[in-house]
Amino acid sequence: DVCSSYLSSGINAEYGGSSLLMVAGMQARNNARIVVFGSHDMLSDKFYNANVKAQGSDEDIQTAGNRDFASSVVDWALRRNGDLRFSNVKHNKVGEAPSDAAYRITDEVEYSIAIEEMRNGNWEPFKGSDVQLEFVRIDPFVRAFLAPDDDGVFKVGFKVPDVYGVYQFKVDYDRTGYTHLYSTTQVSVRPFHHTEYERFIPSAYPYYASAFSMLGGLFIFSFVFLYHKDTAVEKAKKTE
Repeated sequence: DVCSSYLSSGINAEYGGSSLLMVAGMQARNNARIVVFGSHDMLSDKFYNANVKAQGSDEDIQTAGNRDFASSVVDWALRRNGDLRFSNVKHNKVGEAPSDAAYRITDEVEYSIAIEEMRNGNWEPFKGSDVQLEFVRIDPFVRAFLAPDDDGVFKVGFKVPDVYGVYQFKVDYDRTGYTHLYSTTQVSVRPFHHTEYERFIPSAYPYYASAFSMLGGLFIFSFVFLYHKDTAVEKAKKTE
């Protein structure tokens, strides 16, 4: 944490502290990047092509790491590395083609998104394993990791919550060294139509049994009341 600087006046100044940085980089909220070097000599041909020999080592002189370091930092600042983009956002009910129609509660759905990474000036499939999808209605109801394939297409399947409303498929990926990736797609989730409920619900079988038992009792009572015939003794008792 100590840095020495030889000034033009011949004074050798030392600076120290845990916040001291020889090279500082920053990425803004709009993904714009800026890098500040402690000295312009760091990017000069002299340091870029310098050769070194490790102290106390018997190995031959080798190329210093300045070339790789400077190239990596400049490529990052110019967004030739660490730049992310997405495309081909799709969602659909399992077994069906992608559609903008509303989903029904408890439907099984699939979601996919293609993510690419700028690497050494070329777009290549992104291989991250920590990309998450959120199914949000004010708060996330579902949060799941997306599984990538060799082409950079991330997929996941899940069951729609049993709460209807307006939801969003949201991918919000923010990692150090990469541009902020944000994708959101709004969908509606509806309840069951009156014709889509089950005809008989197993948990309601006791109520079905009680209703049918009352109907059976009423039928038996009506049958006995209509077709029962009093005997002579019973008639005599009634007249008395």
